[in-house]
Amino acid sequence: MEVQITDQNFESYKNGELPMVIDFWATWCGPCRMIAPYIEELAKEYDGKVVIGKCDVEENDDLVGKYGIRTIPTMLFFKNGEVVDKFVGAATKAKLQEKIEALLK
Repeated sequence: MEVQITDQNFESYKNGELPMVIDFWATWCGPCRMIAPYIEELAKEYDGKVVIGKCDVEENDDLVGKYGIRTIPTMLFFKNGEVVDKFVGAATKAKLQEKIEALLK
């Protein structure tokens, strides 16, 4: 299951042992709601391999500012605590899976 990433718990996930994917979203965002089922499915499929989380941009100003999130959905891909990839906009499940697989290499 995907985790809720907040300003308060972000560092612990970022510095964890597993790579991490964060979906920056908002409840009013149509494309965000469109990819939400993909995020949920991928979180289950990659459980124990990758932390997949969602960050509500309306509630987490520090993270939004720190990573310059201006458009949603935006997905950031972290490995060893660093951003290694970014994807902006809606995507197919296959495209997101391709990005996650690249993160695991």
